[in-house]
Amino acid sequence: MSKPFRFGVQSFHAESGKAWADQAQRAEALGYNAFHLADHIIGPGPALERTNHPVQSLAAVPAMAYAAAVTKDIKIGCRVFCIDYHLPVVLIKEAMTIDLLSNGRLELGLGAGWLADEYQAIGLTMDSPGRRIDRLERVVQAAKAYSQNSLVDIHNEDIAWQEFEGLPKPVSQPHPPIMIGGGSPRVLRLAGREANIVSLNFNNRKGVIGPDGISTSTASETLRKIQWVKEGAGERFDQLELEIGAYFTFVTDNAQPIVEGFAQNFGSTPEEMRKHPHALFGSVTEICDELEARREQYGISYITVGETNMESFAPVVAALQGR
Repeated sequence: MSKPFRFGVQSFHAESGKAWADQAQRAEALGYNAFHLADHIIGPGPALERTNHPVQSLAAVPAMAYAAAVTKDIKIGCRVFCIDYHLPVVLIKEAMTIDLLSNGRLELGLGAGWLADEYQAIGLTMDSPGRRIDRLERVVQAAKAYSQNSLVDIHNEDIAWQEFEGLPKPVSQPHPPIMIGGGSPRVLRLAGREANIVSLNFNNRKGVIGPDGISTSTASETLRKIQWVKEGAGERFDQLELEIGAYFTFVTDNAQPIVEGFAQNFGSTPEEMRKHPHALFGSVTEICDELEARREQYGISYITVGETNMESFAPVVAALQGR
């Protein structure tokens, strides 16, 4: 049986506290289920230009806390925290505090990190993908242990905790929903084993946003990714929620010129571009039909759009919310 649709908004920037509050409150008023940031540090400059990534002006943790404080029901999250940018015990304590103070509205997104020029710009060593995924797995397990009603006792290459109990305890039990995002076989098998929400993303093996990532997220590649999730999940696969970022979303009655432009830029055909799982082109009705078809094909029921598409995409949310 298909899971009901849920919808999120992801934002990177606000000029003021009022502007940030307005974004979060507007997302809630329009019926979105979640309001997210990403977790990036560097501002404009040559390093960011090389990544092709948009500017994120806000630090994730305080911005999440602020958004939680000015809203009532919407989930608050990060797609996803780069665990290398944070001391694990501090990040987890901050996350559990947000869950407590928001009355259980945290979605805890965790990832292994990928933006190579950002690592270099802030003087942080970027380990091999395998080493980063090992660290991610240990942080996920530590977050679960921190939430338990017992003393933590964890000793491995990345974490050494002993003789204390994690506080505060989250409202969400046994722990806040954990989202693990990525696009490689190993991280998606890990997500299948450990996550509640699997965020299907590009395979960012190049460390930048570009054609390689787009090509690793086509319809056929997405089916492969879901198979990796299933391999990790085993019998628990049906309990998982599959999420995806609709990064290229255009709600319009005349989508064909836009589709053709994207297809040319990414070395694809218009037909392939229309079916790309990270893209949505067309009228409200066409997009609703496409999302229902994709849920049937892939099992994806949780769709996140960018803040710039929040208003135009709202009729889709209204039409499909909870269906």
